[in-house]
Amino acid sequence: MDFRLTGDQRALKDGTRELLGRLWPAAALREAVNRDAADRDAADRDAVHRDAVDRAGLRELWRALGDAGFFALRVPEESGGLGLGTAEAALVFEEAGRALLPGPLVATHLAAGTVPGAASGERVVTRVDGGLVTWLDAADQVLGGAPAGAVALRSVDPLTPLHRVPDPPSGSSSGALAGSSIGSGPASGYHPVAALLTAAEQLGSAGRTTETAVRYAKEREQFGRPVGAFQAVKHLCAGMLVRTEIARSAVYAAAVTGDAAEIAGAKLLADDAAVRNARDCLQVHGGMGFTWEADVHLHLKRAWVRALMRPVAAEAEEIQAETLGTDASR
Repeated sequence: MDFRLTGDQRALKDGTRELLGRLWPAAALREAVNRDAADRDAADRDAVHRDAVDRAGLRELWRALGDAGFFALRVPEESGGLGLGTAEAALVFEEAGRALLPGPLVATHLAAGTVPGAASGERVVTRVDGGLVTWLDAADQVLGGAPAGAVALRSVDPLTPLHRVPDPPSGSSSGALAGSSIGSGPASGYHPVAALLTAAEQLGSAGRTTETAVRYAKEREQFGRPVGAFQAVKHLCAGMLVRTEIARSAVYAAAVTGDAAEIAGAKLLADDAAVRNARDCLQVHGGMGFTWEADVHLHLKRAWVRALMRPVAAEAEEIQAETLGTDASR
């Protein structure tokens, strides 16, 4: 099986990066984050959640993404979509993670074939995932119905409002989504495509922090030499690259095979790469990395939140263990 990207896939990836560079440049990200911080100081928490969609400029951004076909990537051409596959969607979501694009991207993308207005970006859709709901008050529709007893949380990520909902009754499938091109979720209840695309976002973030760390290590001088010339910094950057490429191989392979166990493994590796790379990037930046002005902390906070999306590390490890046990018994 050939896992190398085709010319069309490389063009899609490059085009997506260019598009997001125009729709969501670094200046727009920083403006949204700073506006969020000001609003949190001036407003009560419920009010902050209610107008989250407007503060992040999500409506305008969502419509622009809809016009570009972002949400309709896997919708059949006869239904007005682009008719691409899960592998292509993973490439696009990798770029979204790299740019720290806000909002319930995965849920709206998965709803594009069934929820009117989702494919065009006219409707923002979210879903219950492991007891957590992102952008609940900002969404036009919650898959499975609005959860009862949802409690607003103070999210560590300034651009990802969170609610916690009570666990569904035993045997409930409210967290599942219909229409998966890969199939239904495994016994753990997570949705394979959602997990794969979340892993792709984590991969994009891991790649971005690696690039950021290497660039800073070349520019920042200490004792008359770039800090990248010191062995300790070289080791940090090399470790970041290794984690990124291992996660990339796992995510790309899982996107092609569609195997639920491989997707769980890809999510595990991508979560680890995103979180640890952001931490190492912060270390390469030294004291500057801890400041609000640096964007490093935004990647770390978003990676923490995505790691809470199912399957979480413990679930992914159990799935891998069960798969290895089954294979060994054959």
